Amino acid sequence: MSTRPIDHFAHSHVFLGENHDRNHRRTLTVVGLTLVMMVAEITGGIMYGSMALLADGWHMSTHAAAIGIATFAYSYARKHAHDARFTFGTGKIGELAGFASAIILAMVALFIGYESVVRLYSPVAINFTEATWIAVVGLGVNLVSAWLLFDDHDHDHGHHHEHSHDHDHHHHGDSNLRGAYLHVIADAMTSVLAIFALLAGRYYGWAWLDPAIGIVGAAVILKWSYSLLRTTGSVLADMVPSDSLRKRISERVEVDGDQITDLHVWTLGPGHTGVILSVVSAKPVSPGVYKNRLRDIDGISHITIEVCPV
Repeated sequence: MSTRPIDHFAHSHVFLGENHDRNHRRTLTVVGLTLVMMVAEITGGIMYGSMALLADGWHMSTHAAAIGIATFAYSYARKHAHDARFTFGTGKIGELAGFASAIILAMVALFIGYESVVRLYSPVAINFTEATWIAVVGLGVNLVSAWLLFDDHDHDHGHHHEHSHDHDHHHHGDSNLRGAYLHVIADAMTSVLAIFALLAGRYYGWAWLDPAIGIVGAAVILKWSYSLLRTTGSVLADMVPSDSLRKRISERVEVDGDQITDLHVWTLGPGHTGVILSVVSAKPVSPGVYKNRLRDIDGISHITIEVCPV
């Protein structure tokens, strides 16, 4: 009979990202910057008749909405991290926020595309000088936002692990933060295209290029939205992070005639993977022995093992 207290056998179900709180603060700052620039670009686009500027403003509005949702998700996940109603913690709240943001992005992209096509066939007068200056300021805000998010993005992909060949099966970073970083880069690119269109219209009279750039901006948003839907959707649907991880687990467990009869691998949160498996053995040992075989596979945070003797 073990004399250890029952708490010794309990384990945490808090699967928040490594830099959860810092990411929360950074995204909050980016939301503030983006909201200010969003108002300026949408107002300028309406006042000066620029569809490219208006498209970039709406693009920034979707970015603000997406990061705003992510910021709320950070707060909610932290507040309810120990709530027993969440079977495996709140680590995937951010993925849910990202999925919702992707849907919003797709809807706005379709709206921008439609308005751009209408402007292409029914041109309006554009005040190129003022619209260009606003677009330049918008580009500056995008670059500052990217800088604020870059450190964590770089850390997530450059983080060294003892078992570097395991790194392809999961990521240590926050998918919301990574998506935000890619989004502000897309925003910056859209701003550059808007500036190009406005300058071309001002000096060469290519007014048609402005709504054409609006269509390009809509396509960029749609592409980003689709990518985010795929990545967050796979986590929400509990897809296996990668086949290589399943293979490594099998190789570690299936030794000396032992065989896995049931294996479940899924993402619990940023940098956290869960594993539940059943192993059949002619010479069964305690589950702890099998757990120790998996301990050094980076990112596995929750392991449940059933041992079945034959």
